[in-house]
Amino acid sequence: MTSRYGLEGRAAIVTGASRGIGRAVAEALAGAGARVCVSARDPDAVRRVAGELGGVGLAGSVADPAHLRELTELGLSALGRIDIVVNNAAANQPYGPLMDAAPDRWREAFTVNVEAPLRLVQCAWRAWMREHGGAVVNICTEGAAHVGPNVGAYGTSKAALLHLAQQLAGELAPKVRVNSVSPGLVRAGPLDALADRLIARAQPSNERTDDTALLLLRSTAVRGRGAV
Repeated sequence: MTSRYGLEGRAAIVTGASRGIGRAVAEALAGAGARVCVSARDPDAVRRVAGELGGVGLAGSVADPAHLRELTELGLSALGRIDIVVNNAAANQPYGPLMDAAPDRWREAFTVNVEAPLRLVQCAWRAWMREHGGAVVNICTEGAAHVGPNVGAYGTSKAALLHLAQQLAGELAPKVRVNSVSPGLVRAGPLDALADRLIARAQPSNERTDDTALLLLRSTAVRGRGAV
């Protein structure tokens, strides 16, 4: 049966795909007929997810520009095309008041959360999307629109990512559609205890996020300039 998303035969790169939202999006893409190239820092997790989804993977940090180039090269050589980029990998450190944020940890947040998505889109654009088109989704956060205790670096960098999506949407149209998805807090790692308390009230989910991402990635989606 044909998927309602129209993603059969498409090829996607998903970062931060070993768990949480990234894995859910990669699974949803594969389930919709796309072939996936996944990335995360844990080599064992990358091999496991790639094997389960019938795709390929490369372990490494998105903070390393060389990893992003190699990831793009792997996606193109193994899948034959790069139609989709999902920038999900993120850093939630430094956690705490901004007055205590060390300069190197602050730069790391922006390197991972803002610069890396730009660099990966640049790689995909030069390798495939400039000629053939495609779609990009940046996984942002609802916290990009308001302040909160201890998450100033994360929220500020994600606000920059949100603007980056808007800027890229304008610059890359009509060849490439760029959108952002801004979920609430979900269970995905070190902040599970906090997530448990907030989820009990708001009930955000990986499933809701991955479905929204697929709707934005389908071939008939409109060009976006903001967050969902």
